Amino acid sequence: MSDSVPDPWPAPSVAELAGPLDAVVRLPGSKSLTNRFLLLAALAEDDSRLRAPLRSRDTLLMAAGLRTLGARIEDLPAGQPGQDDWHITPGRLTGGGRVECGLAGTVMRFLPPVAALADGPVLFDGDEAARTRPMGAVIGALRSLGVQIDASGDHLPLTVHGRRGLAGGTVTLDASASSQFVSALLLMGARCAGGLTVVHEGPPLPSRPHIEMTVEVLRDAGVDVDDADPDRWRVEPGGIHPLDVVIEPDLTNAAPFLAAALVAGGRVRIPDWPQHTTQAGDAIRDVLDMMGADVSLQREGLTVTGAGGPGAIAGIDVDLRHAGELTPAVAALAALADGPSRIRGVGHLRGHETDRLAALSAEITRLGGQAEVLEDGLLITPRPLTGTRLRSYADHRMATAGAVLGLAVPGTSVEDIATTGKTLPDFPAMWRDALSQTAPVTPAVPGPGPQTGPLPVIGDDDEDGQRRRPGRGWRA
Repeated sequence: MSDSVPDPWPAPSVAELAGPLDAVVRLPGSKSLTNRFLLLAALAEDDSRLRAPLRSRDTLLMAAGLRTLGARIEDLPAGQPGQDDWHITPGRLTGGGRVECGLAGTVMRFLPPVAALADGPVLFDGDEAARTRPMGAVIGALRSLGVQIDASGDHLPLTVHGRRGLAGGTVTLDASASSQFVSALLLMGARCAGGLTVVHEGPPLPSRPHIEMTVEVLRDAGVDVDDADPDRWRVEPGGIHPLDVVIEPDLTNAAPFLAAALVAGGRVRIPDWPQHTTQAGDAIRDVLDMMGADVSLQREGLTVTGAGGPGAIAGIDVDLRHAGELTPAVAALAALADGPSRIRGVGHLRGHETDRLAALSAEITRLGGQAEVLEDGLLITPRPLTGTRLRSYADHRMATAGAVLGLAVPGTSVEDIATTGKTLPDFPAMWRDALSQTAPVTPAVPGPGPQTGPLPVIGDDDEDGQRRRPGRGWRA
């Protein structure tokens, strides 16, 4: 991220734009897919190539951790500056090193099971805030498999004493705090001599699409996974095939940019949006449709069109249990809506980079809004907002939510916008570039006078089956 970005960062507002948005935003690759494919490539039988991987703090930490464990990960030119692929050569899993996890849940949860296959101790630690993120389910599952782990509690730091292989078997755990606990075990299951069966017992799992993503990438690598029974997964032992894959754009990272279309008015297009995906962020399409946007998925990408201005965003009641990462962007829109909103099923967000429910409530309130923390989510009641300095809590999603709020509330600034580098390498520049792409404002033309025929029906399907709404024009 550019050293010239001020702290706090003054969020651009609609008042600064030249007209309604007409933006094309090209997003880097999915963090979730990049880190899963990186790990499997490091455990594979031969060399792999990841094309268009995300290069952000989280994925660079994953790559560094895998190098510590013995893999070789090198850049391969892909024809465009700054867009190199990754070439991964598996190596003997070695202990004796230290893995820095930062605040990356995928690193701190996915790599300890891999370290259990190494030939010695591996120390895991991370940022100060990482030491409060739940790890108990992974620690307990590995201990039940016979792995020695030194830890003072259920958090980082911890040391995994690798023993050059595991017998495998069945592990039962409560993964209700994070679906990553299940994914972490599944990803190394094929390397257990007898395979691995993972059983979840406890409250409903959050973010199930992330587990479905894990199962799909395992099958892409030739691993036999049985997920026919609810809350039970069986990974058969066997080799992991090398990979040559193109990483999809990160759909969750699209949320603040698409939200800008509702706040500022106009349209935002994300090229290469997949027609079929396991990314939970794909749920943003339905959420934005509920909130009043016109959403169209075509071959060339996803386009979201909004009216902008007062009354353009509808309050909603939505369950984001399986797409909790969208909550900050949706909460920001809810604070700007025409009525109350309730976000359900996201109690597990208390254990993310920060307690996101408490943080969202505090920052919306700081602006003058009303956001009540519920047992499983948030109840947000719109109020007149006044620009102020927002905290990001070292949380990339909180920082981008601040940018969405700032778009509607002049005078808003966001502390530590650089924390967005966790999943977006240069968010401030991308945000400015998106907001600079506007359509010309044309003078109003007098209409033909009162209509004498029937009025159009709002929300009729057009010929290609897409929903359409009447245009409401640009409002500054």
